Amino acid sequence: MVTVNDRLLGELKEAAALCTSAGQLAEALSSAIRPVIAHDALRLVATSPNAGSVLWSFGFWHAYEPDFCRALLRTDYAGGDTYLPDDPARRPMVTVLPGNGDAPHDRAARRLAAEHGIAAEMRLMLRDVHGLWGQVGLVRAEGGRSFDEADVGWATRLVPRLIGFLRSYVTAGPLAPPVPSPPPGVIIVGPDQAIRTATPEAFRWREQLEKHARAPRWTRESFTAGLAEQTRRHARDPRAVPPLIVGPSATYGRWVAAHGQILKGTDDVALIIQAASAEQLLPAFCDWYGISARERQIITHLREARAPKQIARYLDLSVHTVNDHLKAVFRKTGASGRDELLAAFS
Repeated sequence: MVTVNDRLLGELKEAAALCTSAGQLAEALSSAIRPVIAHDALRLVATSPNAGSVLWSFGFWHAYEPDFCRALLRTDYAGGDTYLPDDPARRPMVTVLPGNGDAPHDRAARRLAAEHGIAAEMRLMLRDVHGLWGQVGLVRAEGGRSFDEADVGWATRLVPRLIGFLRSYVTAGPLAPPVPSPPPGVIIVGPDQAIRTATPEAFRWREQLEKHARAPRWTRESFTAGLAEQTRRHARDPRAVPPLIVGPSATYGRWVAAHGQILKGTDDVALIIQAASAEQLLPAFCDWYGISARERQIITHLREARAPKQIARYLDLSVHTVNDHLKAVFRKTGASGRDELLAAFS
């Protein structure tokens, strides 16, 4: 018997295959979820469990008012999430905002909602045994009702399907780009989060990525501000999550990485955007494609140009077992063989 949730996952996968832009896919996502949970705007942002961060690597936005999003992000970047614990592992699965309490975050939430005509926002953390995969935000405009317990129940049941959609979306992208990547580009961000300057290569990256992602302009601004702020946090406390974002080829046309460094003697941050190196890519790649720890070891040895017999000796396995693991990796990634798989890490 096909359930509502199973039908929803099928609709989401079909939308990912048919839609040609992020905007179209966001609208299709909203249309698929609306019969289950009524809403006026939707955002779905994603990361991967090994990232250990809510520096989202890609996302889909439909009918979210840009000024409202900017206000939320400005507050979050200034001192952590206004509404929720900073550690994603401690966040509740579903949160309905604004709250009714008198704590500072409740008052801030009500103020922002009133300023931007928002009746309520539901935030749904997409988390499973592997970790955090993303977050869904659903908004009801002023004049509408708040989200109730029935909505929360439906949202919780949707989590596995939405994670499944994200994984199917990412793994449908190409393993390797059809054209060479530009050289790394550098963007300098000041303490006010404004971009001071950028190299010509950074502009080339922006042109290439915008051809594929086609995200709203304000998301690019929030991307640079968020990564710059995380760079400063990591500089103050090395235990904080490293300032690194790895984005999938399904969104950007190639696997890309962006990371930040504080410029010595200043509070400026240099953001470097480049084709993801093998070291940057492998953790996220294994998350999205469901690569096991042993299969990851074998991929690492393959990158070092070792034959199956050599890998078997290094890992104290039989050659037959190594070949079985390789077949599993090729099946999961859709790679036709070793060369195509390694092209993703070149």
